[in-house]
Amino acid sequence: MPEKQYLVDALSMEESWRIFRIMAEFVESIEELSQVKHAVSIFGSARATPEDEYYRKTEELARMLALNGFSVITGGGPGIMEAANKGASEGGGVSVGMNIHLPFEQKPNPYANVSIDYKYFFIRKVMFVKYAMAYVILPGGFGTMDELFEALTLIQTRRIRSFPVVLMGSEYWGGLVDWLRETMLREGKISPEDVDLVQVIDDPKMVLKHIQKFVIL
Repeated sequence: MPEKQYLVDALSMEESWRIFRIMAEFVESIEELSQVKHAVSIFGSARATPEDEYYRKTEELARMLALNGFSVITGGGPGIMEAANKGASEGGGVSVGMNIHLPFEQKPNPYANVSIDYKYFFIRKVMFVKYAMAYVILPGGFGTMDELFEALTLIQTRRIRSFPVVLMGSEYWGGLVDWLRETMLREGKISPEDVDLVQVIDDPKMVLKHIQKFVIL
């Protein structure tokens, strides 16, 4: 067999096996998460420290969610994810960490009592949405923004049922919300009801109450 054809066949076989790895990751995730009920997915920066205001607020919110019958799902890493898993665990709730393999920043935190490892970002994103009854978004970077707008796009296009999407941190998110209204909405790129898909709430107690208005346990 010519060397070039051999390489083509080898690459084709590798692609085929990748499909099975993807399927296996989906199956494992669904088996684990099908037992998780009334989950709130919490997102935010992996770089937040325990001294950070939003770390403390996240821990408080997750603890209250757990005490009120909710499970908590995070990306399983440090920072805001750690705070959420810690609060949920201390509140006696189900604390899910869905860790992604990355070359930097992402290491599993010790507070998740249900832990799943992912190789593929897109599978993890599906699971965040599939099992969430609400999203709470704390200050974060590109990954946090990605999860936020993924959910808003799916809700806007009615590919998933609508659920509460809360931004915690008016100082951090205020500029973004103003831009949605004053640029995107004004120029007709989104509709007025699209802006209402997201709520900015600072107080963890009020976040819990907002979620409880839409979720009946």
